Amino acid sequence: MTTHLVWLRNDLRIHDNHALYAACRSASARVIALFIATPQQWQQHHLAAKQAEFIWLSLQELQQVLAEKGIELHLRQCDNFSDSVSLLQTFCREQQVDRLFYNYQYEVNERQRDAAVERQLPDDGVEVQGFDDSLLLPPGSVLTGSREMYKVFTPFSKALVKRLQQGLPECLPAPQKRAEADTIKPTPLKPFDYPREEIDASLFAPGEKAALARLREFCQQPVEDYGDQRDLPAIDGTSRLSVYLATGVLSPRQCLHRLLQHHPQALEGTKAFVWFNELVWREFYRHLLVAYPQVCRHQPFVSWSKNIRWRSNEKHLTAWQQGKTGYPIVDAAMRQLNQLGWMHNRLRMIAASFLIKDLLIDWREGERYFISQLIDGDLAANNGGWQWAASTGTDSVPYFRIFNPTTQGERFDSKGEFIRRWLPELRDVPEKYIHQPHLWAQKNQQSLDYPAPIVDHKQARQQTLDAFEAARKQTD
Repeated sequence: MTTHLVWLRNDLRIHDNHALYAACRSASARVIALFIATPQQWQQHHLAAKQAEFIWLSLQELQQVLAEKGIELHLRQCDNFSDSVSLLQTFCREQQVDRLFYNYQYEVNERQRDAAVERQLPDDGVEVQGFDDSLLLPPGSVLTGSREMYKVFTPFSKALVKRLQQGLPECLPAPQKRAEADTIKPTPLKPFDYPREEIDASLFAPGEKAALARLREFCQQPVEDYGDQRDLPAIDGTSRLSVYLATGVLSPRQCLHRLLQHHPQALEGTKAFVWFNELVWREFYRHLLVAYPQVCRHQPFVSWSKNIRWRSNEKHLTAWQQGKTGYPIVDAAMRQLNQLGWMHNRLRMIAASFLIKDLLIDWREGERYFISQLIDGDLAANNGGWQWAASTGTDSVPYFRIFNPTTQGERFDSKGEFIRRWLPELRDVPEKYIHQPHLWAQKNQQSLDYPAPIVDHKQARQQTLDAFEAARKQTD
């Protein structure tokens, strides 16, 4: 009997999974699946413990669903990507695998690993086939008139939408139930050899069933309110689908098809398009990752920004990480991140801007800390967001545009509802002073168990402008 192996990575679903679908085309083949955990590699990449826990819980759900289809899921563990290649070879020999199916990953280390697999497994008689699966359109398929990757988002978005209007990517069905379905008896999956952190299942329920339910619910009505509510952290106005997309429990094609099912004109610029455009940002950053692999090597896009003299201040960095900067909206954001492993998107921009433009700390410190905490951590999106905030990336915010953390709080959390939720020490501060609590304490001779601002924004802003202008002149 022919044996087909599906090598699962960030594609933990049975619906719209190109590798799984291809492996199951032959009704006579035995189909098995494998997930390889690489804890040491994850540590090097600062994978959040919450994301590892989410992956493990989602694998448990996936194991049951695959078993019902007649596909046994195996879990193996080794230290790193190099070891995973030899582990995969050994597994293929043990299981007498004839064909291996997998979906591409686009980060540099992952591509090197996969290239080694493509070279070595055929020597053992294993045919290897890979697929573009994690994007709406494959990297390199949305190019400028001169056949180059777009470096500005808006024309990329327009070009991608135009392609989609000409024809949608197919959304593949789940595989049919196989003959072995009644013989598969799943055994409990061993936890990863990785730090474990509890996740809030009411916010991030693991597994494909929960992801599809969340997608369906969001696309029915909340998506129309997204444009008005997405910047208000006190409101549950975002989709919270990012963790499912980051781990591949959900595909962007599923998101697109479900959106169009409820809002057929979504690609024409309706209210629902505002949310879809966030998926295009995800697409943009991943396409850039392939076109410019230096993104994976902590390099900025804007060459002169390499000259910026960043400050090394452990005290300030720690205060930012712990949510003790004395700026309420920043601190509330960081405490949300530390507790939930997730942060509202508007707050990600505010917190990033504060670290870079107020504290003048290297954006890579923030990028590393976010990825170590985020349950929805994704290298391309995280790097793209940090380089946008740092004015070092493609199509990033101009370096002289610096968020004022106080006015940002006043604008997006005017009544301080979000702030009070995460900073209980400020619960008695009147609404008028919630964004500058020390002014209230000073006027009313009150003591606050809350730190004073660690920097003066006005002075910090000028120092940052000076540092960026000096770096730019150095290149000129």
